[in-house]
Amino acid sequence: MTRNSLMLIVVASLGYFVDIYDLLLFNVVKKESLQFLFPEMDAKTLADTGKYLFNMQMTGMLLGGLLWGILGDKRGRIQVLFGSILLYSAANIVNAFVTNLDVYAAVRVIAGIGLAGELGAGITLISETMDKEKRGIGTMIVVTFGALGAVFAGLVGMKGEALGQLLESWFNYPFPNWRVAYIIGGTLGLILLLLRVGVLESGMYASIKTESHVKKGDFLMLFKSKDRFLKYLACILVGVPIWYTIGLLVANSEEVFGPELGVTGRVINGQAVMYCYIGLSVGDFISGLLSQVLRSRRKVVMLYLGFTAALMVVFLFFSEGISPQAYYWLSFLIGVAAGYWALFVIIASEQFGTNIRSTVTNTVPNFVRGSVPLITTSAAFLSPMMGERYSALVVGTVCLALSFASIWYLKESFSNDLNYTEEHIS
Repeated sequence: MTRNSLMLIVVASLGYFVDIYDLLLFNVVKKESLQFLFPEMDAKTLADTGKYLFNMQMTGMLLGGLLWGILGDKRGRIQVLFGSILLYSAANIVNAFVTNLDVYAAVRVIAGIGLAGELGAGITLISETMDKEKRGIGTMIVVTFGALGAVFAGLVGMKGEALGQLLESWFNYPFPNWRVAYIIGGTLGLILLLLRVGVLESGMYASIKTESHVKKGDFLMLFKSKDRFLKYLACILVGVPIWYTIGLLVANSEEVFGPELGVTGRVINGQAVMYCYIGLSVGDFISGLLSQVLRSRRKVVMLYLGFTAALMVVFLFFSEGISPQAYYWLSFLIGVAAGYWALFVIIASEQFGTNIRSTVTNTVPNFVRGSVPLITTSAAFLSPMMGERYSALVVGTVCLALSFASIWYLKESFSNDLNYTEEHIS
């Protein structure tokens, strides 16, 4: 492994760690921050406001995925990697000092735009820089380490009082837990930018950057060819079950599934999400190794989808009356089963040519994240007719069926030569 590849993996891993920390942080601190800023809000208004702000963040991510992806193909992967880190870091520091809802919402959109670019740029660089037999290992390290950012977010969100008291004594300004959590996230990102020294641009991209006849970063190219469009759609659908499990099952533990399953004590969302992300980190590590051993992305994803389907049924219908601790361990296993995010992202990167690879690698994971409102809305629509568990089962079955069909449709991409461009179709 070259020095540049090693440095790239370090920077991308730390970047994704901070990315996931900031992505999950809002869900950890939203209640505390809104209660602090708007003490007059009742419980329902508070919950609705939290959903509104989260949707603003997700809207930013959808916009950012498209923006950074196109910029990555037009201007370069390195600029996107560090530009996105700078934007979400600055946004989160600003977020610590918001005082009204409109500014809070605007900052979440900006943070979402920033959060959308780091992973795609990092994976694109790795897929184009590392040896074709070993690039899966680089991706595995990035995503495995990055997923632990959610664990750190949970810990900081619960244990930031000491630092907050110190800052308050220095500046004579209130620093409750939620402000400390945002400041830490932003500061970590800014420190990370210092590591950019020594990270080089992708050689594959550099070779086409000055070639005017090669159309670069044209998002519409994905829709002008039937084969290209179906590949792109399949890449998105492969990852949807990951966010079905996180966004519907685990993220609604406290309000929906804990009471629905008759868990013997209180289930805390932050704890369930933290256990799930520890599982995701373990699952990504195992799936990356399996992919190298079997020399296949598709076989491993199919295995993980089967594991997810089995755990979905166990969670919804065979977990009644379990203890909160058992519930958290089940969340961990659900995370392990959904731990093929690394493979899902690199599969997307390996399916397309260098001139639109960044566009694809940035937009695909963000469209998957953006599927969460559709998933939760579908379950909410079915719930009055079928109940919480059966509505979740129906939505999950559809997600898994589409994912199985999609990974079956896509060609095996392990060790593919990626040094080619997509032909422009008028």
